[in-house]
This record gives sequence, C-alpha cells and structure tokens, in this order.
Amino acid sequence: MTANLAITPQQIKQAVAALKKLRPAYADLLNFYENIFVAQEDSKSQINIDPIKIGEETLALKRKEKFSLITISEFVVDQKASTALLKQLCQITETAHNEMAEAARNIQEAIATGELDPPAVSAALLNTDDAYFKQIEKDVGIEKKALAFMAYSSIKPSLVHCAEQLAAYLDSDDPWDKGFCPVCGSAPGFSLFEDEGNRVLFCGFCWHQWAAQRIYCPFCENKDGKTLHYLFSQKEKNYRIDVCDSCKTYLKAIDQRNTDRIIYPPLEFVASLHLDIKAQEMGFKSGIQLELP
Repeated sequence: MTANLAITPQQIKQAVAALKKLRPAYADLLNFYENIFVAQEDSKSQINIDPIKIGEETLALKRKEKFSLITISEFVVDQKASTALLKQLCQITETAHNEMAEAARNIQEAIATGELDPPAVSAALLNTDDAYFKQIEKDVGIEKKALAFMAYSSIKPSLVHCAEQLAAYLDSDDPWDKGFCPVCGSAPGFSLFEDEGNRVLFCGFCWHQWAAQRIYCPFCENKDGKTLHYLFSQKEKNYRIDVCDSCKTYLKAIDQRNTDRIIYPPLEFVASLHLDIKAQEMGFKSGIQLELP
C-alpha cells in the first residue's frame, strides 16, 4: 500500500481537513462522509467472521480462467457489527444530511418495530434483489436508493475485511490483467497513479486494489492509445478523468505525483462529483452506478 493512503480514522480526518481547505464548497458533504467513513473504520476493528475458504481445484480453475475469487453474493457479513453500524449511520444521517434524514428516521423506526430486518436487507443487497427493495419501499415507505445506500454503508467493513482475507489467494506471480476486481468481479470505482507512475484500480464494491496497465480501459479492455485519453484542469492537477472513446466510459483518478496530502480513495470519490458532471456533459458515462446521497 502506498505510504500516504489513509488507513486509520485519524488519517481519514486529516484527509477530510485537507480537502475542505482545497474545496470549501464541499464542506457539508465532507463533514457527512467523514463521520460515515470514521464509523466504518471503527466498526471494521470489531468484525468477527471466519475466512472464506476456496478449495485448491476451484482456485486453480479460477486462476486459469481469470475468474474473480468470489461473486458479491458470496461475501460474508458480520450481522451483529453491521446492524450496530446501520443504527449508528442512521443517527449520523438524521442529523447531518437533510435529504436523507427522513429515510434514516424511517429505517430506525422500522428496525425497532420489526418491519425491517437488517440481515435480510444485507442479503437482498448482496443478491441484487431489487424486488425486495421495491417491496420495502411500498410496504414501509423507505425509498429504495436510500435504503440500499445505508445497507451498503453498514456492510462495507465486512466486505473490506473479507476482501483483505481473500487477497491471500491471489497469485502474486501472475499479475491480474483484467479490468474487473480479482476478488469479487466488480468494476473499478476509482483509480490512482502512484509516485512512480504505476496505475492502481480500486474496486467500486469491496475496495480491493490491484495494479493495472496505464493505457487501458477496464470497462471494455481497449488498449488503443488513439482512443484512450484523459481530461484534467490546471487548477486541479492532482485529478484526472480517464476516458475511452470506444465504449464512452470514464473513470476518475488521482495522481499522487501532484499532491502530498493523505489520500483516502472512497473520500476522493465523493469529493470529486464535479468531475462526474464534467465527464457526463461531454457524453461519457460512469463505469459504475453513482448512488451517492
């Protein structure tokens, strides 16, 4: 892991403070996500789940065929920790995010009355059961995107924990050359260029990181330098948007060579929404669905 990537709650707070100085307009959003991310990191230290085991024959096949180690439905969640975190995140959201305050209150009330079962919500999320969320929206009145966001945020510590354990199965002698996450198969959500110029992709779901080619579109595997380029602003040289003319998809990135501040990739993702607007105005689409509040 690169030296100036945030890995502790205190470092996340430092990363937020630095970003607020650079972009005061993001202050409220950054304050909200600081509380979210710090709560997640604190929760991660409480995770207690058995490692996911992959048999030798299955592992050999996955390595040969370049399959991800698991699918997202196979993640294991510490239900006690995630339920406690969900309640905490609802309290944070109720006081810090006006647009989602009502949904946060409704979630807490539904959990208290038994109308909402947190393990069932996390299971529906991992199994991409959209019908479940639509039914909850109809029966309980909790907007499905808000519930999905809160559910994902509550199980993220378990996802990251599982991904860190599963990474031990990856073959370090055979670099991953695919655009999807080698752990769970999800698309990358963010990219980073290290001090040496090497490119690293971060999974948009479990946040596992892996090395990638510099001239490469992870969404369509295009390697043609004539149709791959990037956009950047002289005012924000540490940010760039990698775009592919072939599939018209973009991926946001941060270049460590142009900044010395502490970087927390999930925070950089939410603190650069103006880049999403710019890329989409130019006709490019995100490689992942943006479901931020």
